[in-house]
Amino acid sequence: MFEERELGEELAGVRERHAPGALVLETPQFESLPPEQAEGLGLLVERIEPAEHDEQWLPADAPEQLRRYVESEFSVGLPGDGGVAWTAQTVPPCVFRKARLEGSPESFQEFLLAEALVQAGTGLPETFPGFFRERYRELAAVGLGPADTYQLAAALYEAYLGLHTRPVFAEWAEPFPGLYDAWVDAGERLVGRLEGLAGEVATGSTSFAAAAELACSAVKHDVDVPTPFSALDTAAYRESGPEYAVAWARKTVERMDDPNAGT
Repeated sequence: MFEERELGEELAGVRERHAPGALVLETPQFESLPPEQAEGLGLLVERIEPAEHDEQWLPADAPEQLRRYVESEFSVGLPGDGGVAWTAQTVPPCVFRKARLEGSPESFQEFLLAEALVQAGTGLPETFPGFFRERYRELAAVGLGPADTYQLAAALYEAYLGLHTRPVFAEWAEPFPGLYDAWVDAGERLVGRLEGLAGEVATGSTSFAAAAELACSAVKHDVDVPTPFSALDTAAYRESGPEYAVAWARKTVERMDDPNAGT
């Protein structure tokens, strides 16, 4: 199930700086690693310290995959995490490169692994339930529906992580030039997709939650984040966290439903 990946010089350097001793593991494709498989990590790490979640954080109509994650004693990853996941529920932390990344440019894969190592070393929650906690019910009350609330919550947390990791990536030009170039390239590839995003939401060609997912992924890059998502690319969000995210979501959805709201 798990095979340790050999790291190049730059990736090993990132690990040493941000998550010393972390394991970078090759794994088959998974969405959430179920407890019976996740517990197999106990053979590779010093100890497992499961995150604590409370099912009372969730509204009654929360998606089943989210409920299973929150109610599980020890589970890794959520649907939508992409080709790389990480956990700090183990000592040392673990980063997982999923099989779905096969065929992707090596430089892009290396950046995703480096990003996960930096995130694992921040001390922040590894998934959005640990970030929003009881405020997830407030986010659900915004009125987007269970699936879109899930997608928006993941996006909002991605932006929050991006506010913490972007300054790190921006300093990689000299110590880790290959990873720095991959970070810059990934940001440049987003620019064209971000242009006109607000208009797509206004015309209904892109859902608000899907637009948020794209825009929030841009926060970790040195690019302009479009309105209204630019309000998340701020020191205020980094300082206030979930309280700010919920207030932003509520006001933004109100303005979409009623253009005169808040004026």
